[in-house]
Amino acid sequence: MIFDSSVWINYSIGKINKETDLLDSSLARGIPSDMCPPILQEILQGIRSSFDYERTKDMLFEMNLLQLDPYFVAEGAANLYRSLQAKGVTIQKPNDCQIAFYAIHFKLKLVHNEKDFDKIAKHTSLKIYST
Repeated sequence: MIFDSSVWINYSIGKINKETDLLDSSLARGIPSDMCPPILQEILQGIRSSFDYERTKDMLFEMNLLQLDPYFVAEGAANLYRSLQAKGVTIQKPNDCQIAFYAIHFKLKLVHNEKDFDKIAKHTSLKIYST
């Protein structure tokens, strides 16, 4: 299961919803979630404090780090974006296509708080975790 940065960020600021409760439960049970580079970047780039950055980075690197060739991901995400665009679906954040590509490739469910992922799932094999 992949938790999108939207869930991680809400969790870090104390926002409570079904998605953050699921993340909290997974962390409490010691179940490592899957992590891909775009989510890692989005989480870390928003952290202001050096202490919080290092602490968060250490925790995230304990996750199951998904490994794919970056050029393979770039091409796959671009094809995903283009296929959606051809269907009249516009994705606002290109990083979301990369995240969706990882989830599709590894056949993982995605937990999120982003409307773009619902659009992607409607037209692809992306699986959304419903709580």
